[in-house]
Amino acid sequence: MGTHLRSNPKSSGKSSGLAWVATVPAVAVVLAAGLWVTGVAAPGYATSIILGLVWFVVAGLLMRQVYTRRPALRAPMLTALVVMVIASGFGFYWTSIRDDKVNEAVATGVPVSQAAGSSTAAASSAPAGNVEVARGGFETRAHSSHGTAAVVDLAVGGRRLTFTDFGTANGPDLRVYLVKGPVRGDGDVHDAVDLGRLKGNIGNQQYQIPEGTDTTVYSTVVIWCRAFSVSFAQADLRAS
Repeated sequence: MGTHLRSNPKSSGKSSGLAWVATVPAVAVVLAAGLWVTGVAAPGYATSIILGLVWFVVAGLLMRQVYTRRPALRAPMLTALVVMVIASGFGFYWTSIRDDKVNEAVATGVPVSQAAGSSTAAASSAPAGNVEVARGGFETRAHSSHGTAAVVDLAVGGRRLTFTDFGTANGPDLRVYLVKGPVRGDGDVHDAVDLGRLKGNIGNQQYQIPEGTDTTVYSTVVIWCRAFSVSFAQADLRAS
């Protein structure tokens, strides 16, 4: 008398659930790691986007090889891939296409060249007011940029880096750096003072400069995309 074996629906459902729980986050982590590596390795911003798309295609082909042998992994793998593609696309839009405008009241000051003399009314009032010690115009690096950067000593103490009439492209994880000059390319951006996240890719804004920072040495302002290791804009500071 033959023995008839039947599959256990509960066991099958449990295995399927475990496959989803284990596969989706694992695939998402691998995809995110690959996306980060392509961004860091890319020589430029546009190249990083192209390499990111290539990575998703290659990852999809590799996953196909896996779920062809293990069909139970097909749905969770494809779900993770689709979610990551959508999330990356939304992140690209939010950080790169959408402009982030700010309009802060920035500090201004008498140029140091005037404050050092006594022949002008502005200079005579300078000791009681702010002094602009350096300034420079923004130049295009990876993206078209414009505006003016200035270093202002405040009468109440402290120092600010100000941007006026500023504009550049938006991007992921943009930082404001004071870099030890001179800076001729992205490879020179290594010894830097990080002033924090760029508040907006368009508009007037200012940043606190840490006490003790020598702006005659750290004399180059760089808008740095930390996600892709590329500079968007640069301003060389010179005495005002």
